[in-house]
Amino acid sequence: MPAGDYLFSIDIGYLIHLPYNTLKTKNFKKKVLRFIKRFCIFFFVSTIGTALLYRFVPPPVTPLMCIRVVGQAFDNDALKLKKDWVSLDAISNNLVMAVIASEDNHFNEHYGFDFEAIQKAAKMNKHSKRLRGASTITQQTAKNVFLWPDRTWLRKGLEVYFTLLIETTWSKKRIMEVYLNVIEMGNGIYGAEMASQTYFGKSAKNLTKREAALIAAVLPNPRRWNPAHPSAYVQRKQSRILYVMSKLERVDY
Repeated sequence: MPAGDYLFSIDIGYLIHLPYNTLKTKNFKKKVLRFIKRFCIFFFVSTIGTALLYRFVPPPVTPLMCIRVVGQAFDNDALKLKKDWVSLDAISNNLVMAVIASEDNHFNEHYGFDFEAIQKAAKMNKHSKRLRGASTITQQTAKNVFLWPDRTWLRKGLEVYFTLLIETTWSKKRIMEVYLNVIEMGNGIYGAEMASQTYFGKSAKNLTKREAALIAAVLPNPRRWNPAHPSAYVQRKQSRILYVMSKLERVDY
């Protein structure tokens, strides 16, 4: 074949395949962008819709509850999931004040994030082996209701989104009500009413300051500590919580 014919055949082959490959690439990009667009629409519509629903309806179950039950099943333990939803009016104000004193002193003042507490925690963590968190009650509620327990950046990013979402769509009273009804308070025990009945044999409405402070004291590790049989460490935490409660302005929703 003459050299000119050879070069001509290469050019023709290139021109034939170039539009086809370009078209395939463009179609693939379009499909990816269409998928991302549809996923984003689905994500925002479903999460905003669920948040608006939970503004009025109790969350039937949380991801953590499901994870705990699955873990019990794999360990061949008796399945245990005890919860009893009650309105915030049926929970003692002592417990409201105790969790604010223990978990989030500025709960009624911030919009989901306590930046002052975050800065303090960051400074303390530089000089301490034991890491200190600065999650607000709103952040904990967002995590408990919508997410799974994890420390990945993905989970943290979603936590920021859901925190802003419920701060926007729920009242402070509703955030506190959901928090006190879904938070883990023992092995298979969730919410203030079930914790109060289990540990003190009374309704959450009738919790004393000392009992409320004991419940708040075990929240960082409720499956290890028991408010009905507090260790010396838990009792020291109870004393600190009671002291902070005495300094805080009373909150009435």
